[in-house]
Amino acid sequence: MKNILFICFTICSLIIISNIMTSNNLIPEDAIRIRVIANSNEKEDQKLKVDIKNEVEEYLYNKLKNIKDSDSADIVIKDNIPYIERIVSKYTKDYSINYGLNYFPEKEYKSIVYDAGNYKSLVITLGNGLGDNWWCVLFPPLCLMEASESEDVEYHSYVFDTINKYIK
Repeated sequence: MKNILFICFTICSLIIISNIMTSNNLIPEDAIRIRVIANSNEKEDQKLKVDIKNEVEEYLYNKLKNIKDSDSADIVIKDNIPYIERIVSKYTKDYSINYGLNYFPEKEYKSIVYDAGNYKSLVITLGNGLGDNWWCVLFPPLCLMEASESEDVEYHSYVFDTINKYIK
């Protein structure tokens, strides 16, 4: 009986994982994105983008890691805008920060299309904002997608990664 239950559980899990991995909507509706746009594609500007991204991402991850719903995450992010401004201003004085509905262009990667549209997001624009950008999903606090216009995209699924630990 245990074997039958295990086989049923495994089959159901694989079906769910398959649906998740092939879905065109890997990002939840109530997700909050973060995007850092470089001033230009010059090496120094791209490095600056990455440095700021690393510090802001770590700071916000620590603030959001125990948050359970997007309304609470929204409050935490809004309350921490002054701290985010302090982080960015350590690197540059020429920036803007916008938290709210921001436009994201359509993105296709590995046959998955991420629709263009206005999404709740924190956007940090450095200088003129003419360089490649980095973005991911800030809430829920695991980046389902980490992307840069000039780099490959890596997908992560907590459920898939957890089940893979036990299957291998």
